[in-house]
Amino acid sequence: MASRVVMPKLSDTMEEGKILRWLKQEGDLVETGQTLAEVETDKATVEMEAYTSGVIRKIVAAPGDTVKIGALIAVIGSADEDVSALLEAAPPAATVGEHRESKSPQPQPARVTAPQAASREPHVAVGRALRASPLALRMAAEAGINLGALQGTGPQGRVIKRDIEAALAEASTTQAAARPAQPAGDVQEFELSSMRRTIARRLIQSKAPVPHFYLTVDAAVDRLYEAYRALRDENYPISLNDVIIKASAAALKRHPEMNASFAGDRVKQYSHVHIGVAVAIDDGLITPVIRDADTKSLADIAAEAKALAERARNRRLQPNEYTGATFSISNLGMMGIEEFSAIINPPEAGILAVGAVREVPVVEGGQVKVGRRMKLTLSVDHRVADGAQAARFLGTLRRMLENPLLLS
Repeated sequence: MASRVVMPKLSDTMEEGKILRWLKQEGDLVETGQTLAEVETDKATVEMEAYTSGVIRKIVAAPGDTVKIGALIAVIGSADEDVSALLEAAPPAATVGEHRESKSPQPQPARVTAPQAASREPHVAVGRALRASPLALRMAAEAGINLGALQGTGPQGRVIKRDIEAALAEASTTQAAARPAQPAGDVQEFELSSMRRTIARRLIQSKAPVPHFYLTVDAAVDRLYEAYRALRDENYPISLNDVIIKASAAALKRHPEMNASFAGDRVKQYSHVHIGVAVAIDDGLITPVIRDADTKSLADIAAEAKALAERARNRRLQPNEYTGATFSISNLGMMGIEEFSAIINPPEAGILAVGAVREVPVVEGGQVKVGRRMKLTLSVDHRVADGAQAARFLGTLRRMLENPLLLS
């Protein structure tokens, strides 16, 4: 019996998904569990699996279509089965999703196409093996790049991110030269990615209804910085952010009122400590989660954070890797930002904003010396915790960072 293939809900915040490419085509035989397509959600690029076996009789959503959750995207049945009834019951293609080209009659500067680009899915020349990284495949699908026309610079001729960027830059230069000069003041419009649309929606859900308040301390991190440098000199792959994650987890364990969330007429307080770590990617921000961070060693946290960040940048995180955080950390110190306030990620009760380590003059024993300081700003949901509770948590965190032996 024929069955409908619908857009699945692949993340907790997902409302729609974009078909990047089909890995099976009409007429192909598929088995339960085989990968059908690559779908871009608001958080990552996810492989969508078949939930039934049979022949793909019809593909409704083409590469580039944005489709609402639960909408029909394909039909699977037996080879000679009549599937017309399922197709007639589906909404028109325009309401299911639409190709990017149809969204605006104006040229889109962000969607320039490289030479020989003909469609929204990546192609490869006949007889040539497709060698491309997952990120390159996604970028090619979005921009309409013909992978067969590119010479990869990765291992064994693999097409990688910089090859796609080079093709886009070349196409942009070519189009700019051919385009007549535009009068000053013309506006360019760029379509929001799935992730950026979700960020916009979630920020409104957080900043408007959640009553934020902020506390800032300036931690003396001289000892921490010395310990960190010593570990780096011995080739231990530890970052300052890893230490902050470890210290935050320990502080949350001592102050469970901050390891909580608001739930209408009650507050949920968690025994486990799952810390979300903000990672900037090309078109937004995602927070991979280090689970049970309070039980893990610094080395384990460092290894896990590095692996999660790498998968995040390649849009290869699985839903269980970016959901379920009980507290979050956002660090812009490596970008030279000394102090900032972060917006809470509901339903969490708090998020820690970490600034850069600064060298400043300090007075000790009547003498002026150079000290290292780092600002920590805690954003708190006032429905969950009061100022004194948040201050005690922040004080514990500062003491741990100022005395790193407390973390052992």
